[in-house]
Amino acid sequence: MQRLQPVILSGGSGTRLWPASRAMYPKQLLPLAGDRTMLQETALRLEGKAGLAERILVVCNDAHRFLVAEQLRAVGTPARIVLEPEGRNTAPAVALAAILTIKETPSGETPPLLLIMPADHVVRDRAAFLKAVEVAEAAASEGKLVTFGVVPTYPHTGYGYIEADALSLIAAPVTAFVEKPDKATAVSLLETNRFFWNAGIFLFRADVFIDELNQFAPDMVAACSKALDLAKEDKDFLRPDAEAFRACRSDSIDYALMEKTANASVVPLDAGWSDVGSWAALHDVSAKDEQGNALFGDVIAHDCQNSYIASKSRLVTAVGLSDFVVVEDKDSVLVAHKDRSQDVKMLVDELKRQGRAETELHRQVFRPWGSYDSIDSDEGFQVKRLIVNPGAVLSLQKHAQRAEHWTVVRGTARITLDDKEFDLKVNESTYIPVGAVHRIANTGSEPVHIIEVQCGDYLGEDDIVRLEDNYGRQGTNT
Repeated sequence: MQRLQPVILSGGSGTRLWPASRAMYPKQLLPLAGDRTMLQETALRLEGKAGLAERILVVCNDAHRFLVAEQLRAVGTPARIVLEPEGRNTAPAVALAAILTIKETPSGETPPLLLIMPADHVVRDRAAFLKAVEVAEAAASEGKLVTFGVVPTYPHTGYGYIEADALSLIAAPVTAFVEKPDKATAVSLLETNRFFWNAGIFLFRADVFIDELNQFAPDMVAACSKALDLAKEDKDFLRPDAEAFRACRSDSIDYALMEKTANASVVPLDAGWSDVGSWAALHDVSAKDEQGNALFGDVIAHDCQNSYIASKSRLVTAVGLSDFVVVEDKDSVLVAHKDRSQDVKMLVDELKRQGRAETELHRQVFRPWGSYDSIDSDEGFQVKRLIVNPGAVLSLQKHAQRAEHWTVVRGTARITLDDKEFDLKVNESTYIPVGAVHRIANTGSEPVHIIEVQCGDYLGEDDIVRLEDNYGRQGTNT
């Protein structure tokens, strides 16, 4: 059996799971269906399987790079992380992974099989998933382009469908792909016992995929090849050339290749799969009480049934709700009927039209050194809580329009202020004048918490000049 290279696609935004999922902190980076994040669960899905590559390959958004790297480090998963300069859908992302794998395969060896997995799926039955992967490996080793078809449990209208004569765990030729159907069509498809949900999980040889893609989308292969030829290593990350990659058209694997090739096969997948594409879907895969409620955080529910209620920062109470979703975040609250949970995307679209920052960021914003939480603000001032991780250090920086006051409330902070360096302990403070060069470091083994009070005429995050930075952000102001 050929070596298996897991490839995780982590470029989605998960807008239907707002307010938990946001552009800068999307659903795959959240622990929505367990203690680990969805990315971490995906990375560990093949743990212990024989024949795996030494590192997984992750293709992700540049803006998420530090979160992705830190989450994978936290679960001990070695990874090669490729940064998309701009989202171009799944076909170019997979093309990057395949071309890179071929380039890095030693001379004389056959390129490995690629197992393409979106980072934001739930798979409850890992053993069943691994069995399906073994069947797909055998077919892919013979040159097939394998997709996984989820055995449907009801006539879902939010998924595409795959037709194949595959009533048992085999790799069968794909007969047809069907776009997302209406309810009546979905019912008729299931009655035939020939249709599967299209999961967007694939397995094929890297070189076979590129050869086939060259037949149907040579421009895509050329653009991705050029982007990798001009790529630059950036610490833990590989950066394909932005200009070359942006010249690549956006397309999915299905449209660009799978619906056109005569070489497509499908393996049935009956493994408790969900793409967690809505709050209703998340309710389905969550643990529930006797009334069918999934309750998270500080929640008290009375006479409620079949509802999903989550609190992040305060007490949430509910009375008499049936089939509802209530999600509280520090800066926003969502209330929706489960039947309308797909329409949350329309809310997000409206928030974007209004220019609301709540679509991009949570109140607590994560940085490679830790996080900050904007506690309060008004004209001329802003209060934040900074959490600096053990061993982390902020950039050496200065501000042109604001002064800062720092008070340590937990841990010990190493402070750089112009030409001085000193430690601040709990209940000690310092003042950072406008224009002063400054930095915070945590040399201890526990997180440092600092209350920061900013004062000035302009308090935007872009009022920053980074003079030095351990995370490759020197000279940037974002």
